[in-house]
Amino acid sequence: MYSPQLLDHFQNPRNAGDLPDADATVEIENPVCGDVIRVSMRFDAGRIATIKFKAKGCVPAMACGSALTEMVLGKTAEEARAFTKEDLVRAVGGLPQASSHAAQLALDALSAALATVND
Repeated sequence: MYSPQLLDHFQNPRNAGDLPDADATVEIENPVCGDVIRVSMRFDAGRIATIKFKAKGCVPAMACGSALTEMVLGKTAEEARAFTKEDLVRAVGGLPQASSHAAQLALDALSAALATVND
């Protein structure tokens, strides 16, 4: 049902936790399914130097949060904004149709966090 990449991100999440003194922290909830994801990031020299996430919800939501942090670490805000839902789905090795909301939730949290910082 789930790809090996998705299960790896779920079982061994990257960049999980809180980030004290973050430049941006946003928490988003999907009102339909109840999944919640929080993204915190710190910038240095115009790039995402540190990014952390916390997720509460389904396996794909947690995996997408983990994969998202790997995708955008070291990127500028502009580069991070360019990632699409399809990019994130590819990074976790695909998602069942019923779980595609997990990738969108992670990207919405990223977008909201990036909106709070000056490029």
